[in-house]
Amino acid sequence: MIDLSSIAANLGGRPVAVFGLGLSGLATVSAFVRAGVSVTAWDDDETKRTQAAAEGATISNLTIADLSGFAMLVVAPGIPLTHPEPHVIVARAQDAGVEILGDVELLHRAGHGRKTIGITGTNGKSTTTALIGHILNASGVTASVGGNIGRAALDIELPPQDGVIVLELSSYQLDLCPTFAPNIGVHMNLTPDHLDRHGDMAGYAAAKMRIFRGTGAAIIGVDDEPSRAMFKQVQEAGERDVYAISVLNPVERGAYVSNGVLFDCMDGEVREIGSVSALTTLPGVHNHQNICAAYITARLSGLDADVIMNAVKTYPGLPHRQFMTRVINGVAYVNDSKATNADATAKALVCYRNICWIVGGKPKDGGLNGLEPFMDRVRKAFVIGAAMDDFCKWLDNRGVDYVRSETLDRAVSEAHITAQAARGEPGGAGVVLLSPACASFDQFRSFEHRGDEFTKMVMALPEGDKA
Repeated sequence: MIDLSSIAANLGGRPVAVFGLGLSGLATVSAFVRAGVSVTAWDDDETKRTQAAAEGATISNLTIADLSGFAMLVVAPGIPLTHPEPHVIVARAQDAGVEILGDVELLHRAGHGRKTIGITGTNGKSTTTALIGHILNASGVTASVGGNIGRAALDIELPPQDGVIVLELSSYQLDLCPTFAPNIGVHMNLTPDHLDRHGDMAGYAAAKMRIFRGTGAAIIGVDDEPSRAMFKQVQEAGERDVYAISVLNPVERGAYVSNGVLFDCMDGEVREIGSVSALTTLPGVHNHQNICAAYITARLSGLDADVIMNAVKTYPGLPHRQFMTRVINGVAYVNDSKATNADATAKALVCYRNICWIVGGKPKDGGLNGLEPFMDRVRKAFVIGAAMDDFCKWLDNRGVDYVRSETLDRAVSEAHITAQAARGEPGGAGVVLLSPACASFDQFRSFEHRGDEFTKMVMALPEGDKA
């Protein structure tokens, strides 16, 4: 856990308010209590309030409390700051002149003295973060990984002084960072998402751009127009060394993949590094972009190309990102629960054929639009959740066979029966794919919870043809 004593010493004895008691909120409570700071906390969930009280917090409904005596308000990343309108706690803190921030900003202000690497983007940031952490740790550079993946920022184990902190950073978290920016900032891509929170694409891009404040290095994907605009903006600012990554075209300075081969042009000269097309834990072109970003980050961290590539080959993959859960009679069962929008699901659909596709949940803006080119890969869709009616209409209009499964357990059972029965047919089903293109909050606590339940269901399936 991160020591917040240096922050505590500058609070003048004033208490801290913490609103929202998920992983980051509870870690914030614990870190401040350990530093001798009085903490008042609140969450609508009584279980979370009980946990915070056990950590030493005073429990009080902050939405109706007088906030003027607090040194700061630390809010969960999901609390709206501006759109669709400021949360009541945000408005009250602003009226009281109380600073609003998040746990990543506190990590920065703690003065830990370690090099930080931050990764953001609409899709791919979790895999890239985990891959960077794996490469560094496998190559002798101690890296602590957290933020929007795994452990909360204040709950990570501080690495040695010559170690590295690697953080996945959502746009929500970056919005709560008034001064933090990492030594190496990585932006993967930008497609429409979270627009209800940021208002529009300009607001969304502005949140992502916070990762490039100040000096250091910037690694930016240039395969979409909004990200190309960000690249140009950072380059013109002249404060950071800027590197481009692409899986579509060669770049002048950075890294790119062409025909499944990684090329390094960080120093202006193009060098062929090696093939990345056969990596089973990093399938698909989208993962080639992740490899490009991780490769440059590792090079900037002092590692040689051959050391990096050897580490990439041992990367085990992430549980909810196209994770091969099980193979039954030659049929693969793939957990891609992290695919919470259509663009993320496209990255999975393009990797397989003859798909029994489990899709649905709490829909995002745009629904399944953009997935039309991949429907010839889908044998049958099994539709679940709040999006079921709209998604079934969408599939109907595009001639895709589907089942109204409603719940994940039924979808897994029905997809299993269909896939196993099709094994003997020409072009039979090759994969049962959970790639929902939706948020999880209609039926599950999180995408991790959804993926874990999928895994349990798949592991319980029989080897025979009947579920």
